[in-house]
Amino acid sequence: MTEQCRNTPAGEPPSGAGGPEWCAGACKPSEARRAVARVVVACCRAGRPCGEHAVSDAQLVASELTTNAILHGGGVTEFQVELVGCEVRVCVSDRSDRLPVARAVAADDGRSRLGGRGWPIVCRLARDVEVLDLPSGGKRISAVVPLS
Repeated sequence: MTEQCRNTPAGEPPSGAGGPEWCAGACKPSEARRAVARVVVACCRAGRPCGEHAVSDAQLVASELTTNAILHGGGVTEFQVELVGCEVRVCVSDRSDRLPVARAVAADDGRSRLGGRGWPIVCRLARDVEVLDLPSGGKRISAVVPLS
């Protein structure tokens, strides 16, 4: 675990106003997008520099990570979003030990295949992406998205 992206025990809310948004257990992509919007909009209203696409980029990263956890990781076990300076860190934990992989968007026969675009999107929009094994099994992916 990293200090910036730590596990908050279920039932224990984050301390302090303006703290990280989190959910323990199942978290839908729509819930992740709303949590990111709340954190980023509050940051921008507080006068921190925010780029034109800051909210949508961070929301897309959160949505892709939670969708991938649901489809390939056995479900979301924890979600957290927090500000780190002028960036937003999105953390998603799931039950799988398998590392994410980028798949070719075309099959061997040249035909387009569904899926396979989420992980490359995350890697392109995030400044820093980290995959950590969790001691209890599963993994946590954290992605840092610049706001300016």
